[in-house]
Amino acid sequence: MGIRKKTNKNPPVLSHEFVIQNHADIVSCVAMVFLLGLMFEVTSKFAVLFITVQYNVTISTNEGPEETAVNHFHHGIKDLATTFFYMLVAIIMHAIIQEYVLDKINRKKHFSKTKHSKFNESGQLSAFYLFSFGWGASILLSEKLLSNPVSLWEGYPHTLMPFQFKFYFICQLGYWLHALPELYFQKTKKEDIPRQLVYIFLYLVHIAGAYILNLNRLGLVLLVLHYFVELLFHVSRLIYFSNENRQTGFTIWAVLFVLGRLLTLSLSVLTVGFGLATSENQGFDLAAGNFNVIFVRITVLAAICLTQAFMMWKFINFQLRRWREHAQAQTLKKKLVPSKSKSKKDKANGVNGVSSHAADSPRARKEKSS
Repeated sequence: MGIRKKTNKNPPVLSHEFVIQNHADIVSCVAMVFLLGLMFEVTSKFAVLFITVQYNVTISTNEGPEETAVNHFHHGIKDLATTFFYMLVAIIMHAIIQEYVLDKINRKKHFSKTKHSKFNESGQLSAFYLFSFGWGASILLSEKLLSNPVSLWEGYPHTLMPFQFKFYFICQLGYWLHALPELYFQKTKKEDIPRQLVYIFLYLVHIAGAYILNLNRLGLVLLVLHYFVELLFHVSRLIYFSNENRQTGFTIWAVLFVLGRLLTLSLSVLTVGFGLATSENQGFDLAAGNFNVIFVRITVLAAICLTQAFMMWKFINFQLRRWREHAQAQTLKKKLVPSKSKSKKDKANGVNGVSSHAADSPRARKEKSS
């Protein structure tokens, strides 16, 4: 993320600088058009596609003396419109956090350009990871997925989802899609764009894959686990920027990162490699949403394993760089200590030399003889 400098000059309308400075207002106006569309009967059917969650299915359950209707949802092509609208909402929220929280802190701390960029990145991602982790954990508890791990593969395909379940995935896709135009809005440096594109692409592929292949339960568990570890990292980096001596968070994150990778692989192999492989409902049926064939299972496991290996490789490089920097800092400290002691000795010898020279002067010898 680059540094956006506010100037008093008004850029030409529809110029790059104009769009960058006013992108939140422009996007807010576009989102308002969809909201206003709900007020008129002619446009309400079109606006509903973007604002509300689609593909509602009502199921009657006989719990107790009376029948109760429960709403569930499945996925479809109309979800693209809903994802687009919540991508606009994510852009607006990004701008609010940036302007009213992060920019005010930046002005107080006076960070360098490098720290400024990393602070903005960690600030935005910390807010998102905290929100997503809390929301995802509440869904896991309400659906009792943690207390019953067999439900991760039992009853596959999981085509029907509760409202919170589906809305969570829509918001996740909308957020990571919003990260693409933010590269332009935030004036991201050219050397940082490839790194950002890689992890945006990985998030979109894995979240969309779990959503489309009806592996939403496994996807939700892995997302909550991953977001917790990433939240700890970015919070630790924010603390480090405020005080560079506080690095305990990175040590805790390093341990949890490795455990998170192992747990992710274990759950993936258990669900896809064993649970679905031994399931009675085998076969490929696009209409029923069943993708339980060996090719799909191998592809899913390969994608997860390659991603975890890539993350471990980046993690090892990060740790090696940190240890190298720490070793260099310790070497510089050791070099500075002898030089300081040597300079003190030279000063002391200089004082002794001056005093001995003064004692051997002719005036001193004359005073001694008298």
